[in-house]
Amino acid sequence: MCSHIQKIGFKMSKSNTEFDVIVIGAGPGGYVCAIRAAQLGLKTACVEKRDTLGGTCLNIGCIPSKALLHASEKYSEAENHFADFGIKTGKVSLDLKAMMKHKDDVVDSNTKGIEFLFKKNKITWLKGAGSIPAKGEVKVGKDTYKAKHIVIATGSDVASLPGIEIDEKKVVSSTGALELTKVPNKMVVIGGGVIGLEMAAVWSRLGASVTVIEYMNKILPPMDNEISKEAQKIFKKQGLDFKLSTKVTEVKNTKSGVKLTTEPANGGDAETLDADIVLVAVGRKAYTDKLGLDKVGVKTDDRGRIETDGHFKTNVDGIYAIGDVIAGPMLAHKAEEEGVVLAEMLAGQSGHIDYNLIPGVVYTWPEVAEVGKTEEQLKDEGVDYKVGKFPFMANGRARAMGAIDGFVKILADAKTDQVLGAHIIGPEAGTLIAEITAVMEFGGSSEDIARTCHAHPTLEEVVKEAALAVDGRPLHI
Repeated sequence: MCSHIQKIGFKMSKSNTEFDVIVIGAGPGGYVCAIRAAQLGLKTACVEKRDTLGGTCLNIGCIPSKALLHASEKYSEAENHFADFGIKTGKVSLDLKAMMKHKDDVVDSNTKGIEFLFKKNKITWLKGAGSIPAKGEVKVGKDTYKAKHIVIATGSDVASLPGIEIDEKKVVSSTGALELTKVPNKMVVIGGGVIGLEMAAVWSRLGASVTVIEYMNKILPPMDNEISKEAQKIFKKQGLDFKLSTKVTEVKNTKSGVKLTTEPANGGDAETLDADIVLVAVGRKAYTDKLGLDKVGVKTDDRGRIETDGHFKTNVDGIYAIGDVIAGPMLAHKAEEEGVVLAEMLAGQSGHIDYNLIPGVVYTWPEVAEVGKTEEQLKDEGVDYKVGKFPFMANGRARAMGAIDGFVKILADAKTDQVLGAHIIGPEAGTLIAEITAVMEFGGSSEDIARTCHAHPTLEEVVKEAALAVDGRPLHI
């Protein structure tokens, strides 16, 4: 019996060395692709070198970070806001060990859930690091398996800056930031993007003094400018300090912590900062090392991403790629959609993804969410558009929740009224963006949203009011 096959539901046999589909990587893109392929009757295996399934997202990314974000948010509410609702708790104390256990339990239950789904769908788990020695072959350990179709879904890894060594002790990546054993007094976050801000929020709520350094002139650089400015204003009120248009030129470990040297991005006098912990959150890079891509001739671009056509096919027949290893936003749900569409294509069906309609969410408080075009993009493209905006402070449910920061902003074509983009900062923004995304998928208009009856009192009414505001007729402001 092959030692590299996790026994999930059946015994090995000679026939279990040949598959219709072998997926390399069991992250959101990979495991979803494997499940859909199996549902469609394709004999499927999935290669994963971790001891657990789920990839970066479930193990050291999306899921554990959201567990800590939620827990730290509750802690902050109890410490600072419960009294506003007439709830007296006395002095609130932090049990970081218990909070971390909550995070670990959430990860464990989710990864075990993927194991169950593999068993349910009769997917073979090839346990170990995978490589492609030749067309139609995948090597795992000492064993080689044959497949009609090979899907590369190995995800991404942490990126760093030149000269900065991440030791996961004092200078940490997002992985290390999820495993700290005590709250640092001073924390510096290099990078004002999604990961940096989410981790800054967690540790700031728990008592750290946090400074965020961003090379660009705004946080959340790809997002709509108005949203970025509002987010910075709100986060500053919450205690985060920001140094924008600033680059880090040196990071040194010292006996007492870490010393950083910075200077203005456009040149100027250097400045030093001291910290207990430095989080490097400057992005991620495609994980394609050790796959043997050069041996089989799979082409990659200058950023190490695998080049594919509109059907996720590489330049080598029978080899495909999805998720973070190809161009596009490095988002779990983007990878999942690609996994489903590719599996259906391999089974003879058709599929399509509109990459303009991949929503993005930042799970701070308040949340930030977007889909479609920003105002800046529409201006650059010369599109004539209208704007509808409505604040949460004018919404009854938001006032009842004590969550009045932020607004919903809808962008629509000035002539056709088709919704071109939406940007939200406020409570439950990640949930609210779904309605607008669905309308955009059907080519709908702001009038479609405005004419749809929304339950009262709900946060969703802010979306309706923003849609009404596109035509200059909001009702409650």
